[in-house]
Amino acid sequence: MRTDEVNIRDPYLLIVDGTYYLYGTRSETCWGKADGFDCYRSSDGKEWEGPIEIFRRPEGFFADQNYWAPECYQIHDALYLVTTFGSSEGKKGIYVLKSDKPEGPFAPYSGRLTPEEWSSIDGTLYWENGTPYLIFSHSFEDSKDGDMCILKLSEDLKEAAGEPELLFSAGEAPWAHPVPFAKAEFGIDGDVYFTDGPCVFREEDGLYLLWSSWGTAGYAVGAARSESGSVKGPWIQQEEPVFPENGGHGMVFRDLDGKLKFLLHYPNDKYKERPVITELQIMDGVVSLIREN
Repeated sequence: MRTDEVNIRDPYLLIVDGTYYLYGTRSETCWGKADGFDCYRSSDGKEWEGPIEIFRRPEGFFADQNYWAPECYQIHDALYLVTTFGSSEGKKGIYVLKSDKPEGPFAPYSGRLTPEEWSSIDGTLYWENGTPYLIFSHSFEDSKDGDMCILKLSEDLKEAAGEPELLFSAGEAPWAHPVPFAKAEFGIDGDVYFTDGPCVFREEDGLYLLWSSWGTAGYAVGAARSESGSVKGPWIQQEEPVFPENGGHGMVFRDLDGKLKFLLHYPNDKYKERPVITELQIMDGVVSLIREN
């Protein structure tokens, strides 16, 4: 199938031994009961085999909803899947699954990495000076400011090695706006911001973080640049969003030709989401996207 025939949210791409592997949230189970993750496989990044089920809820496994935003990392000979899980009994949190192959099967590996009392989503990993960090969104159910946080992890990714720290809040970005349906859909009064879909990457001119929130035209992607060059910031927000309307939760990768690309889902309409790959450019510290498909 072509890329625009794959129906997932929160896409994530990993290249292993010259093969593209595409992961994401199942669109059909995103907003209700859920029980697994899939991947798709391609030799050219355009035509895909799949879905290939890489994880199915084991008997007695606590999570029965919010199977969100799987990100796959190859570390030595193992594959680690950073995921969001939720249940009717507790708040959403971030966990790690493990496999010896990109197409799984994956099995539970870590305990809950984020605090039990927090609703946390959309974890991504970044290593700085050999130390792994989890960057994630502290969800608006707890934090109406929409906080992006960072948490130091143990070297084996099995547990937190510190306390979460605030990187920035959504309202710091000039382009981000309160969610207009917070009261109607979630029963929350006042201005409610959110962050999700963080992606951290380093280029020759600095360290960047792309993330999603609500803009003037709906779901959108913005960019920030670390003033210090460290993942702990401070993060300076770009004035305008890089993808302004009805799409988001993306990640940066280099294709087999070495070109810098950005992958996100579009549109943000329920059950219609598709992966979209764009070219990513940085000029004078400003991130922009060039739509390809």
